[in-house]
Amino acid sequence: MLAMLTLLFLTLLAHAQLVLPTSLQPSSIFLLAGQSNMSGRGGVAMNNTWDGFVPPECRPNRNILRLTSALAWVPATEPLHKDIDVYATVGVGPGMSFANSVLARDSGLGVVGLVPCAVGGTAIGQWGRGSFLYGQLVRRASAAVQGGGKIKGMLWYQGESDTGSLEAAELYKGRLEKFFVDVRSDLKLPLLPIIQVALASALGPSIEKVREAQLGLNLTNVECVDAKGLQLEPDHVHLTTQAEVQLGKMLADSFLHTEPV
Repeated sequence: MLAMLTLLFLTLLAHAQLVLPTSLQPSSIFLLAGQSNMSGRGGVAMNNTWDGFVPPECRPNRNILRLTSALAWVPATEPLHKDIDVYATVGVGPGMSFANSVLARDSGLGVVGLVPCAVGGTAIGQWGRGSFLYGQLVRRASAAVQGGGKIKGMLWYQGESDTGSLEAAELYKGRLEKFFVDVRSDLKLPLLPIIQVALASALGPSIEKVREAQLGLNLTNVECVDAKGLQLEPDHVHLTTQAEVQLGKMLADSFLHTEPV
């Protein structure tokens, strides 16, 4: 009997450690996925150091949380992807600007939870169902809703790594569409709003082919924000801090016009 009570106590204790207080549980959850311009390189210099500058639009907000690599909710601060995109120096991305912007315009979202999943340098083929990145995305998304919150949307910015060859660029649209369909299916959210970004830049010769695929995708509740023309860092690939801020606001505008789930 004592052994059974001890086991029950330990089970309850373990469960209690996984469940955060209500005040630290988000009600509206957003997935952030893709490659480096989503994880954020704003303010990162050519010597791979981040300048530490956080614009007002990206400052912490008591109503914005971040899911850590250990699957714990904590107050969100830049850089959001510091423990996810671990093989690069991470700076400011669009996530905090997006979250602050949507909250300022829709207080009904309650506490917003951001789920960083982006990893720099990744091609669309690395995000297919069965891959590490896909599994990590679904696992983190599933963990994020354990406190009762609801996934409201996914922000996706990826494609630079697929501009290096015409073959990869020609396969891009089909792979991207399948990725979105699979994510919705596995999360059991068939109409999950997805806001994708059309490339601002890339070093490969097939950038226009990838942009054509992104701008031409035709799936319900999938919107495309065009980043072309936003200011770039000296490497001519990554968005500057202020461009990331602007992109976050553009993503917020697009999300607020999608159909809710």
